[in-house]
Formats: sequence, structure tokens, C-alpha cells
Amino acid sequence: MAGAMTKPRPAVPGRLFVLSSPEELARAAAGRLWGIARQRAYVLKRAGKKTKGIFMALSGGTTPRRTLAALSSDPYRSRFPWNLVHFFQVDERWVPPGDPSSNQRMLKEALVSPAAVPPEKFHPVDTSLADPRAGACRYEEALRSVFREVSGGFPRFDAILLGLGADGHTASLFPGSPALEEEFAWVTWAEGGDPSLPRVTLTLPVLNAASQVIFLVSGKEKAKTLGEVLAGRDAALPATRVSPRRGRVTFLADAAAASGLDAKSRAHPGSGSARRKEAGG
Repeated sequence: MAGAMTKPRPAVPGRLFVLSSPEELARAAAGRLWGIARQRAYVLKRAGKKTKGIFMALSGGTTPRRTLAALSSDPYRSRFPWNLVHFFQVDERWVPPGDPSSNQRMLKEALVSPAAVPPEKFHPVDTSLADPRAGACRYEEALRSVFREVSGGFPRFDAILLGLGADGHTASLFPGSPALEEEFAWVTWAEGGDPSLPRVTLTLPVLNAASQVIFLVSGKEKAKTLGEVLAGRDAALPATRVSPRRGRVTFLADAAAASGLDAKSRAHPGSGSARRKEAGG
């Protein structure tokens, strides 16, 4: 699975925005995705690149569900460039697509169906194959069929939406997992979570090739981990290793998740009510 071991890099300090509630967090995240898509669509139009697209990778979970439900509702639904955006999965549990724990099912319910996303613009993980290894290979083939021009060896997503586990995992990259050391593949398989399940996930090199990475962090149980990830000193936490070389990391946290941060940590650019408007677009 993995290539030669390399020393993990500490995270690039990310911008932190603290929102008052999970609902406000979801609206801010939806606004940020809309803003990224709008700006990218404008650039493509000015450059005359009508065949180029906008590429986003989305995570599963309760907070992303709220975010995508907001994105597929007005005012964003009528203003989002749905015809240009390709949506991919960050990760998927190795379960049937109709399973209640399936991220694909959540994405369809919260975004694809209500927003009438064109079928060719949604790229789910195929969990009908023999095993997650085969699923990872097939999903990488799917990515390569869309990302035909790749600079630096990995696809460059315009935005990747990530969550943060209380154990510091993100995507399906768990502490101590061999998947963390994958250096060449775009997609790999892993096992973890509660309950522990086989999974398919984008790799760290893909996350670190993105233009924009947005972490959504909600709940008091994430407070300690959020502080540790923002400090960027513990490479054992997978989220700490998300550090795009040519991109930007943004943390959107609700008040409960930010409750363990001291004044200095809360002083990251953009944190606090005075800058919450920027978090939404």
C-alpha cells in the first residue's frame, strides 16, 4: 500500500472561524463552498475554458449533511453553478449504498437529489465490488478519467470538505493506520471507526494537493482535539498532517468545539464574531 516512509510535516496554521451554533456553522460552510465555486466559475469564464470543471470532494457525517442541505436550498441553490461542479467522495464505508451509514446515501439525500445534480457530475465510490482494495482501485480510475491534466502527480481539488474525529482522524485516515503512509496512490483502503469497518479513502497526498481544505468541527467532544490540531505539533493526529503546499486550510468550528481554546488560539485570522461574515463566502 505505502511507499517509502517520510517524516510527517506539521500542519500549516489554518484560519479559524468560530460560529455560534451547529446551524450557523453549516450555513457558513455552505456559503464558503458557494463562494469557491462562484470564484472558480468566473475565472473559467474569463479564460474561455468552457470544457473545464470545478472539483469538490465531500465528507460524510452529521455536520456535512447540514452543510449540504443548506447548499441545496435557497439562496445558494439558485445561484450555484451546478452544471460545472463535479462532486466526489472523500471516503466511504464498505457498505451497500442503501445502508444508513453510507456516505453515498447521505450525499444523495442531502445534495444530489434536492439540487438535481446531473448524474455525470456525481462520482460515488462503488461498494458493489469484491472488496475495498478493488473499490479503491476502481475509484482511482474514476478520478483519473476526470482529472486528465495532472500537475505534480495528484489531482488538485478546488475544495475538499473534511471532518475531524475526537481521535484526530480525518477522511478515513485513522491514527496509526498504514494508509497514512501512502505516497503514490490517489485512493487507498483503510479500516477504522466505531464500529470498525473497511473503508475507501482519498490519500494524504491528494488532500495536500487541494486548493482549499475546509475542516468542519462541531461538538464539545472535539474541543481538545481541535486545540491540538491547531497547535500543529502532534503528527500522530492524522488531521495535523493535512498541509497543502499550494493551498489554504480553514477551520470552521461551532462554539462548543472551540470551548477549549485559549484566547491566543481563538485569535487565528478570522475567528470571532467580527469576521463571521467572511466565513460564509
